[in-house]
Amino acid sequence: MNKILTSIFKNNWLLFIILVLVILFLCSCEEKLKPSTINLKSYELPAQESWNNEIIFSDSGFTRAILKAGHILYYSDKDEYLLNESVKVDFFNKMGNHTSVLTSDSAKIDDKTKNMVAFGNVKVVSDSGVVLITEEMRWNNSTRRISGDKFVTITSPKETLQGYGFESDQNLKDYVIKKVSGQVTAKEIIK
Repeated sequence: MNKILTSIFKNNWLLFIILVLVILFLCSCEEKLKPSTINLKSYELPAQESWNNEIIFSDSGFTRAILKAGHILYYSDKDEYLLNESVKVDFFNKMGNHTSVLTSDSAKIDDKTKNMVAFGNVKVVSDSGVVLITEEMRWNNSTRRISGDKFVTITSPKETLQGYGFESDQNLKDYVIKKVSGQVTAKEIIK
């Protein structure tokens, strides 16, 4: 058998070279696949996720708030909701009448207390025309009050106030700025 192969390869040395190259090529094409892994911990993943949401909060048959968000993630290990697209909350009084609207880039809601922290371009506009603008604001569900420590601007038909730190009812009727600076019209000073 060796003599036959030797005579074939002597006579066909080009065939021998091609055969060696094919064998080398096939051996070099061996793909060594390793499974890909993602190093995510289970507590980093949301338990639930939803898009284009509208949630209605009611009490004693009256609507208290309507929350709209483009994207909501729920983290069960933290009992926390993360709203991270186009957050809008319409607030209503005890009789179900609309009183104000809050918008922000994102927000977190504690599932146990239902307290909310809004972040980024936070704006609250009351139906009476008062406008509050800040970068971060907390809403306390049990007291129905809003507060914050960041820079805030509150504009009403009578005045524009600015400062650091504030507290108010959610309707912006009774507000306090802690470190205040602002402008008041001359008519208001004379009265």
